[in-house]
Amino acid sequence: MEDIKAYIESGILELYVLGDVTPSEKLQVEEMASKHAVIKAELHEIERSMELFAADNAIEPSAQLRDRVLNSLLTNFSDDNNFPTKHPKPVVKDNVIAMPAQKANGFYKYAFAACFALLIASVATLFSVYNKLQDANTQLVALNSSNQKFSKTVNFMDRQLNIYRDTSFKVIKLKGTANLPKGLALVAFSPAKKKVVIDLADLNMPVNDKDHQYQLWALVGGKPVSLGVFDKDNTDSTMMKEMGSVNVAQAFAVTREPRGGSINPTMSQLMVIGTL
Repeated sequence: MEDIKAYIESGILELYVLGDVTPSEKLQVEEMASKHAVIKAELHEIERSMELFAADNAIEPSAQLRDRVLNSLLTNFSDDNNFPTKHPKPVVKDNVIAMPAQKANGFYKYAFAACFALLIASVATLFSVYNKLQDANTQLVALNSSNQKFSKTVNFMDRQLNIYRDTSFKVIKLKGTANLPKGLALVAFSPAKKKVVIDLADLNMPVNDKDHQYQLWALVGGKPVSLGVFDKDNTDSTMMKEMGSVNVAQAFAVTREPRGGSINPTMSQLMVIGTL
């Protein structure tokens, strides 16, 4: 097993995938792969890593470079037609036979292959770490959003509890009219503090469109007094909204008005109403 590990770490498998081995080395690698499943699996993994690396770093050649390569190929093809079909035999002079040049040391070749494999492994590791960091960041954003929503809910409940515990406040239930039979709104009114607060969390009314708003009215001395406008939406439904101030009122009502509110209530758009 140590010999197999050393064989894998030698870099010969990377050179085999790159096609930079001698015929004898190629045959040796294929024999080892057929005998040892771990070597065969390592070959497949190297091929897959190199394919991914090549795909991620592929660069589209320019049109100018493409033309140069094609012209070069056509020129070389034309020149090849002038080459002799047979290689001349070497001329032997003075009974001296030229010895083949000594084969270059393969150390650098194996070192390059090992470095290349290390580079691919490093890129794969960095990619994996980057994905994990992105996932962690997404989880942190989601957690932060959840914490903000929880904090907002707690603040709403705390304020709601303080208002409903304050004996100076009266809670008036505004019930639906013919325009909105199931409508409901809760208004907390403190004559002593001259405060009127509407509970948007318990507001049972449809979401208003961008051209309209709801307007709260107080009936004071038989005349309607505007206490301001508010929206019903799905993003801000956990709050107690403080409206205009009055120190006396016989009733409260909500109408649907053009955005920004109206000077007088549109009675045909009366949604909910409640008396003290």
